[in-house]
Amino acid sequence: MEGNIELKLGDVQTTALIPVAVKANESLRRNARIHDDVAVQIVRTLGIDTAHYDKFMSHEGVIARTVMLDRMVKDFIAENPETVIVNLGAGFDNRFSRVDNGKILWFDIDLPDSIELRKKVFTERDRVTMLAGSVLDDGWCGPVKEEIPGSGWKVLFLAEGLFMYFTLDEIKKMIGILKINFPGATLIAEQNNPMMVKNQKYHDTVKNTNAVFKSGTWSGNEIASLVDGVHMTEEHSFNEEMRKHSFGGWLFATLLPKMNDRWARFEW
Repeated sequence: MEGNIELKLGDVQTTALIPVAVKANESLRRNARIHDDVAVQIVRTLGIDTAHYDKFMSHEGVIARTVMLDRMVKDFIAENPETVIVNLGAGFDNRFSRVDNGKILWFDIDLPDSIELRKKVFTERDRVTMLAGSVLDDGWCGPVKEEIPGSGWKVLFLAEGLFMYFTLDEIKKMIGILKINFPGATLIAEQNNPMMVKNQKYHDTVKNTNAVFKSGTWSGNEIASLVDGVHMTEEHSFNEEMRKHSFGGWLFATLLPKMNDRWARFEW
């Protein structure tokens, strides 16, 4: 079966191959910092040449962001065992298997081409639903709301590797859709910065795709200010994790402390 599924993905959707390649290669290391057997199988099934998508800085960045977001999601679930988690722009993410408490409900949202391919490499799982749709449209919101068991359930949105491919106006539209349809929810979103947009041609892996960074901010407060009633409650640079694991990661964090991506948490 290896390599027998044809890859047909749009420019931005193709960037999902970067984290799955990194997670697969990391999982095969002796002292792996994360384990994602599904990523390993996806790389084999799709016949992905990981050399295009797994370079040192991207590798360390993906691992740092994965470890950090897993921790943040687990902490949220520990505080709110009855949680609906909506993974926006899911790509080939397999986070559900690492954070599941046996009760949460999980939705993977992505564009039709990505969901079509995702359904070929992921088996059906209880409490996990894959939905095709654009996060800039509210068409997927109804099906998610219909599945929320009751008013006591919390809703947590994840946006990993997504905002940088949107303009600020598009981000504003997306958050507006979330706020209107899911009052009292939480969003954890990856942020990049304007210098990364300006210098994107030097990015070690995204430059191997046709995707384009469209926006960046120096603080998540810039995102929060886009929509009335949205507040940023915390923000953490990937450097906090990346500097722990390699000299190159430590050096990057030390010399260019503001150049890395960040996780920011928003509430409304």
